[in-house]
Amino acid sequence: MTKEFVNWSGSLRFTPSDTARPSDEAAVQEVVRRTAEEGGTIRPVGSGHSSVPLMQTSDVLLTLDEMSGLVSHDTDAGRASLLPGTGIARAGELLAEHDLAMENLGDVDYQALAGAIGTGTHGTGRELGNLSQTVVGGRLVTADGEVVPFGEDAGPEYDADLLRAAQVSMGSLGVMTSLTLRLLPAYKLHRLNWCTHIDWVQDNFAELTTSNRHFDFYWYPRSDEAQVRTMNLPGQEPDLTPPGDHVHEDATGVSYDIIPNSRDLRFEEMEYMLPFDEGLECFKVLRERIKERHRQKVGWRVLVRTIAPDDALISNCYQRPTMTIALLQNNELPYEEYFNDIEPILQDFGGRPHWGKKHTMRADQLRGLYPEWETFHDVRRRLDPDGVFMNDYLRSLFEGDVA
Repeated sequence: MTKEFVNWSGSLRFTPSDTARPSDEAAVQEVVRRTAEEGGTIRPVGSGHSSVPLMQTSDVLLTLDEMSGLVSHDTDAGRASLLPGTGIARAGELLAEHDLAMENLGDVDYQALAGAIGTGTHGTGRELGNLSQTVVGGRLVTADGEVVPFGEDAGPEYDADLLRAAQVSMGSLGVMTSLTLRLLPAYKLHRLNWCTHIDWVQDNFAELTTSNRHFDFYWYPRSDEAQVRTMNLPGQEPDLTPPGDHVHEDATGVSYDIIPNSRDLRFEEMEYMLPFDEGLECFKVLRERIKERHRQKVGWRVLVRTIAPDDALISNCYQRPTMTIALLQNNELPYEEYFNDIEPILQDFGGRPHWGKKHTMRADQLRGLYPEWETFHDVRRRLDPDGVFMNDYLRSLFEGDVA
């Protein structure tokens, strides 16, 4: 009997009819061909960190955990290809062995590479994009079981729309079997963490976002305090320093150790990407609403970050500088009333939801937020005309509500 699948936060539970664990590309092809011939469907899964049912299926769940490691590298060109199930933390170690590093990382590093990229996972930094925009090529097993190279891996068959679709696709185009990344020479960062009142952060927000390579903050609704974090190349710290002697962490190390946070507490999360120029005003409105209605119910905090624009077809940073607001709630506490009350505020300011986190938006609302929405779906339908890689949740996002 197939084992029940439970996601990282514990909010999603389902039992697929079969779980496939391919160890190489040929095995992926075999699973896909067999499933398609039998009229079935497949959903790929990495670490299961997503808190929405992207991976949920009653048919075949294809886990990538046995496809991990470095395929090839070119340090001089700043390129490396990795297998899709490689954990972000492990990728950092493997790349460092060849004097390479990713230009940015997310808040945590235990996602699988393909899942993090497929949902547009991001870190923080006004001049730094999400993980997806570092994808310059790769290999994809499509619904007919064929391997389709894309981006730089495709050589003369380069298809710009296919690359931009593959950069953020939620596993809807097929199964990634390798990903080629644009990388930097390995580097170190200096990290400062300090606590202050949220008013100081709001007053200095513009300078904090422009003068630091990385800047983010957590706001704690019960105390109205903020935990501020900045990260910069050693020797390039800005003039603006924390008020008083409130620094509680001062660390320097390799980028893949310094950027991610350690997380023992599991949580539910809703995050929206806002136009940068609207973001701070949205936060102020949200702050007042939370203090008025939810201050005593919120078990954790609100995270604010920034991201550079990109041109991936359904990236939530598509062609606009972005500020993100994420609501986090301890996974043992109720979150629905809290998230449902705040979500319309985020939407009113033009927010796009993070594809891997809680939200209620569906196709009729999402379509207007992405100027190249139909371009993405033209690529998707070409690669998967029969919906082998679809599930009910993806249909609600892409086609409309499912009864």
